[in-house]
Amino acid sequence: MRVLRQHPPTPRQRSAARSYRRAAAVTVGCLFLGVALTGCTNAETEPPVQPEPQTTTTAPADSTPGHGSVATLGEPEELTTGLEAPWGLTFLPDGTALVSERISGRILRVPADGGDAQTVGVVPDVDVSSEGGLLGIVASPGFVEDRTVYASVSGTDENRIVALTIADDFSSLAVDRVLLDGIQTADRHHGGRIVIGPDGHLWIGTGDAFEPHNAADDDSLNGKILRITTDGSIPAGNPDDSPIYSSGHRNVQGIAFGPDGTAYASELGHRTWDEINVLRPGEDYGWPETEGIAGDTGVEPIATIHPDDASPSGVAYAAGSLWIGALGGQRLWQLPVEGRTATAEPIDHLVGTYGRIRTVEAAPDGTLWLITSNTDRATWGGTDPRPGDDRILRIHVNEPAS
Repeated sequence: MRVLRQHPPTPRQRSAARSYRRAAAVTVGCLFLGVALTGCTNAETEPPVQPEPQTTTTAPADSTPGHGSVATLGEPEELTTGLEAPWGLTFLPDGTALVSERISGRILRVPADGGDAQTVGVVPDVDVSSEGGLLGIVASPGFVEDRTVYASVSGTDENRIVALTIADDFSSLAVDRVLLDGIQTADRHHGGRIVIGPDGHLWIGTGDAFEPHNAADDDSLNGKILRITTDGSIPAGNPDDSPIYSSGHRNVQGIAFGPDGTAYASELGHRTWDEINVLRPGEDYGWPETEGIAGDTGVEPIATIHPDDASPSGVAYAAGSLWIGALGGQRLWQLPVEGRTATAEPIDHLVGTYGRIRTVEAAPDGTLWLITSNTDRATWGGTDPRPGDDRILRIHVNEPAS
């Protein structure tokens, strides 16, 4: 486990630190001499970069690693079933939730205490590909008055961020305006997570559109964390008066914030390391030259997990930990954090129990809502749906013992 430095190290310091960590760090993951492609890893033809052998350590769910106790989970409760390739989830002021379906383009409304999901409407002009379609959604903080939901939408020629208006009776929706376009589209690596930060702005994760050089290209919106206002303008504090907040990302599908405002993101790696990063303006996070701790460029992640055990998607913060949905790893990861530091090794939960987990969101009542992703059979495969898939689960989080 690596602690993110407060100030960027020099290249020589970074290289030395990485060499030390490769020799000494204990990192989660089953490492193979020949890594099979699973989850959202790439299918490029070059030979995989082989990680050096490391000890596998996974803390049991009831352990208390690190500096004292960590939060624990209650038993999952099933809220709704029968969803088709669900992707994003956002809560409304009345406690209900809206869910996006990637392939159908539908937005559904789920009762606060569970039950059948009701169709609100279908987002127009959604282009579906292996990983593209209707992706992340987030409700406006002023939803009661403005009826606005923001969405990440894949298009035929480009991807875009749009504002949707939801009817008062939830019987229909319409595209009100396009806030940001010009995001390169592709068959895969769309990113797609969209959240509203404590600053009131939209934070958007984009993928490299299956072209790794995009992540390091300042003229591309791909492979980036983008930050814009809810009217589509550039907020103060963004580097270079640009929507780009940070660069060097491969495929970001999770963004969350701690109580102190620290911004975290999950990033799908290639064949070696998935990453959990702390986001800072203007920073480069290394891709494509560096993946996790394999390389000497970019800001180091605060945690890495092997793609076979993760392929991380949605992230939420609750009770002193990040909770990270795993696609290929088919589990829920817990990473205890404090500010910019991971305070313990990752802990896995629900291993294989519900299959692929796409989205994790913290509900207003402090519970976690999880979306499974077993009916979403992209070209790289997946897992066979269970009866009732896909579903939404609710889990109570028990605060750490004092």
